[in-house]
Amino acid sequence: MILRLLTLCGLLVLASCKPQTAEMPDAPTPPDTPQAIIHEEYQGEEPTEPAQTELYEPVPPTVDPFGQNGAPSDAIVLFDGSGFDQWIMTRDSSAVTWHLNEDGSMTVNDKTGDIQTRQNFGDVQLHIEWRSPAEVQGENQSRANSGIFLNDLYEVQVLDNNDNPTYVNGQVASLYKQHIPLAKASVPTGDWNTYDIIYHMPEFNEAGEKIKSGTMTVIHNGVLVQDHVEIKGTTPYIGWPKNPPHGKGPLRLQDHGDNSRVSYRNIWIREL
Repeated sequence: MILRLLTLCGLLVLASCKPQTAEMPDAPTPPDTPQAIIHEEYQGEEPTEPAQTELYEPVPPTVDPFGQNGAPSDAIVLFDGSGFDQWIMTRDSSAVTWHLNEDGSMTVNDKTGDIQTRQNFGDVQLHIEWRSPAEVQGENQSRANSGIFLNDLYEVQVLDNNDNPTYVNGQVASLYKQHIPLAKASVPTGDWNTYDIIYHMPEFNEAGEKIKSGTMTVIHNGVLVQDHVEIKGTTPYIGWPKNPPHGKGPLRLQDHGDNSRVSYRNIWIREL
């Protein structure tokens, strides 16, 4: 009996000498499932039948993607090589004096000034093709320099950058002086490049203050080079971007005034 009591006492002493293990804190409670981030449209009792989440209207319009000589059937064809009916000179709204070429393209007429569309546009999808001259002249920003101005204010750069380095926020496919392209996707000098541009214009309140920035997406020869970037304001050569209040505006093509000899063709636009 005494032996048993001694053994029991020894076990109690050993137990009291064991290091105490800190209590593990309770595991964090996982957030309430994805309910917290579900869009307000999907609040309430969750559907239990497939038909409860199937919509049958509004029915999207049918668009033939190649309905107008390569342009979508709902696009406005701005230039197809037949003439300048959709365009005017920017300086005085007179008839366009750029060169109309037999191959269905137009070429900048040096030092005559920019041209712009007669029609004003807001949010758009734009397709435009351009070519630098095969005969290389100049360097840096003076080689096949032109520009495509959305809303008459925001420039996507046109430039021959092949073996021709320049400042990267002014290279081909840059949103000029604001966004460096994700890649340089130019074709060989003298071949035709394509730009497909998605533009959403900024919004202004009644006091003329910008309340939402515009955005630009640019696909250059099938390669995404500007990914829904914020337009910080105008794209001046010198100075900071400015944000004058505006509504819709024309599409403008630049005469850089240095014998750029840039050509354009197959220009169409879809209003969004």
